[in-house]
Order: sequence, then C-alpha cells, then structure tokens
Amino acid sequence: MAYWVGLTGGIGSGKSQVAAAFADAGVPVIDADVISRGLTADNGKALPEIRKQFGAGVFDQEGRLNRAQLRDLVFRRPEAKQQLEALMFPLILSEIKTQQQKYAQAVYGVIDIPLLIERPEFMALISRVAVVDTSEQNQIDRVRRRSSLEDTEIRRIMASQASRKERLLVADDVLPNNGTVQALVDKVGRLHRYYQARFLYLSRVNP
Repeated sequence: MAYWVGLTGGIGSGKSQVAAAFADAGVPVIDADVISRGLTADNGKALPEIRKQFGAGVFDQEGRLNRAQLRDLVFRRPEAKQQLEALMFPLILSEIKTQQQKYAQAVYGVIDIPLLIERPEFMALISRVAVVDTSEQNQIDRVRRRSSLEDTEIRRIMASQASRKERLLVADDVLPNNGTVQALVDKVGRLHRYYQARFLYLSRVNP
C-alpha cells in the first residue's frame, strides 16, 4: 500500500513547481486540477450536469465550456460556487481514488490538491500534509507575471482559498518558497529522501 502526501498551497505559491520536482524524482503525482480540467474538457463527464445547473450561457457556440464565464459567475454568486463544488468534488474524489489504485505498490505518492485544507473529504485520502508557503505579496507578483489578471482579481482568488495561517496550522511539512527555483527543488529533494525513508519504514512495521 502506498502512503499519500497531500500537497497544497495558495495561488502563486509555487506548488506546481514542487509537484513537478516530485515527479522528476520518480514519485507518482496525482493532480486534482488536471482531473478537474479533464472532467470539464470536451465530452467531459461533468459537462451535462454543468449545463443543466448553470445553463447554456456558460458554454460557447461550439458547445465548449466557457471557463472564464463560469469562473465569473461563481465569484459573483456564492450559491453558484457551492453548486459547482457539490457537482465537481465527488467526481474529482472518485477519479483520485481510481488513480491511487494504479500506484498501490509505490512507497509513497503525492496528491496535488489546491483546496485540500478546505475539503475534509480530500484530507481522508492522505497520511501527511505538505504546504508550499510564501508571502502574499510574492503570490500576487508571481500570478501577475504569468497571467493577465489584475491585482484585484488575484486578491479575490486568494480570499476564496484558505489563508496562510490555516494551511500552516495543519501542515506536517512546510516548503518555504521565497528564493530561487533551484533552492525550492533542493528542498523537495531533501523532503523526498525523508519521505522515502519514513514511509518505507512504516510499510515494514505495518505490512
């Protein structure tokens, strides 16, 4: 049985870089965002129910989901956010469990879940929480550089996520990301070696 580490962090924290570094080290990585995009891509499993609950206005003329339109609707209407989460999270959870079974023989794996802290059902999938942490200003600066979002939009997204304090309170491991990419990759390498030793030992004493 593989042990699973839940990886999380706010927008612009560098979580995707950490996930990539774990993958480069040969660790199985399950990405909840990739799963979500697959569910809402062309012919995705979630599309019929999204159309039913939110109407044709969140789809373009070719029948593809207009993600920007849906995102704007969700931010403007809290009840729409709750509807979408109630629709998507069971599907994401089911797909994560399916993927976990594929790596049952691994020593450990990582599940990259942006909303890990906010959703107890995801916490039930993991043995440990790793948080990528940086300052709020770093988050804003990084997101601004990589996207066309305005600061007010970035702050709105940040406000919809767990706070730094909330993430750090549940963290078993913290990866500070206030320096270079290489420094972050080096931290992942050290944490990877620790996880390998820890989870290999646990698998031997708890077969």
